[in-house]
Amino acid sequence: MRLAIRLARRAEGMTRPNPAVGAIVVAPDGRCVGFGDHLRAGTPHAEVHALRRAGSLACGATLYVTLEPCSTTSRTPPCTEAILRAGIARVVIGTLDPNPRHAGRAVPMLRDAGLVVDVGCEEPACRDLLAPFATSMTCSRPFFRLKLGMSLDARLADASGHSRWITSPSSREAVQALRRRSDAILVGAGTLRADNPSLLPRPSHGRRPYRIVCARHADLPLDAQLFTDAAADRTLVAAPDGWQPDTAEALRARGVTVLPLPADEPAYFSALAAHLHALGLLSVLCEGGPHLAAALLRCHLVDELHLFLAPLVLGDAALPTFSAFSAPLADAPRFRLLSSASCGPDVHLVYAPAASPPA
Repeated sequence: MRLAIRLARRAEGMTRPNPAVGAIVVAPDGRCVGFGDHLRAGTPHAEVHALRRAGSLACGATLYVTLEPCSTTSRTPPCTEAILRAGIARVVIGTLDPNPRHAGRAVPMLRDAGLVVDVGCEEPACRDLLAPFATSMTCSRPFFRLKLGMSLDARLADASGHSRWITSPSSREAVQALRRRSDAILVGAGTLRADNPSLLPRPSHGRRPYRIVCARHADLPLDAQLFTDAAADRTLVAAPDGWQPDTAEALRARGVTVLPLPADEPAYFSALAAHLHALGLLSVLCEGGPHLAAALLRCHLVDELHLFLAPLVLGDAALPTFSAFSAPLADAPRFRLLSSASCGPDVHLVYAPAASPPA
């Protein structure tokens, strides 16, 4: 199952609106005779790839799959039918499908056909892999990851506004990997003006994420990379209805989508999340500064918090990470640590909300 999870992660960022899934076929003698992962929506699922590679060796074998096999016809036939045709004797499932069309249907179907079915192998890891898809199914919005690179005293930039580079090359490589796992990269107008980023993963490995700019008040520079490069048609500017008419017209002429949204903050982010869900996007990586981070916290849109902590101190005059956010102790958002890892001299900390946010 751990190998199936590793296979699934190879295609993260490319399967939308489907989840990333991995599958392994193991013969009775313990040999791995087939493997597969779901590559893109509309193509065969992981189970089908694994069974095709196994061929006749699938008969009497065990299928390990990170997600409950689908049991209905959509863009591809049901995987349960392929499993039965292949003669699989046992199916080991990481976690059940949150999609109500499939949830829990495959298990009794396969058992009634005489197969042994076990559920829950490496379930926490499989649920972590599935989190963006589960959020899409249960909350009708994407899964939001907030990434922040900071000093030991929680500063995003020095007193003169310089932030390149607080974190190490190893941390920046880890951020590129996060971009490759994401369907969209989100920044605020301040980050766009200060850094003029491309927001494209390097190397891309076939990923083409959407790029989103939150422009709630200020104008935007028309010469920014996001509006002038070859991926401008996958750039979206989320702005209040009636925002900067001349700039909006110029951006649309370049193929950029200008999305009119309500001006009120909760309604703005709710409408943005709904629009991204309608596009089929499963995960959004937020790389903005303190104002965007604060807005996402206030709107309960931080499903996963990635902190890259660099071993340096910038002092009181530097830019605080959460300078735009304030909450009384009783109402402060709380997080639980999921993992910690070294990134060169830095530390990469991953947190999840301690309690489930409102849907």
